[in-house]
Amino acid sequence: MITFLMVLSILLVLFSAFVCWQVLEQRKVIAQMMENDDIADSEQQPEMVITLRVLDPIALAKRESRSARVLADKLPVMVRKMVYQEVLKELESEMAEREIEVDMQLEYR
Repeated sequence: MITFLMVLSILLVLFSAFVCWQVLEQRKVIAQMMENDDIADSEQQPEMVITLRVLDPIALAKRESRSARVLADKLPVMVRKMVYQEVLKELESEMAEREIEVDMQLEYR
């Protein structure tokens, strides 16, 4: 029994050493990648971005526009795009009204 526990302990130590070695290697790779991408300056604060997603653009379009009720079933992609463009316009006008400078853009992912 003692032999079994000793062998198990040795195997666990070897496994732990292997995992530790892997962590150290990963840290080296990450440091090298950050150096290559010129993001080694950890003092730099990350840029904050707000993401807005309309959960049901088709229902919104149907609710807000008569023509969208007809187009939504036939051209859903176009209606979604129009909904996002309209939301963007409304947000821009609200920000301009409150004199808040923003850079707004529509991104496709």
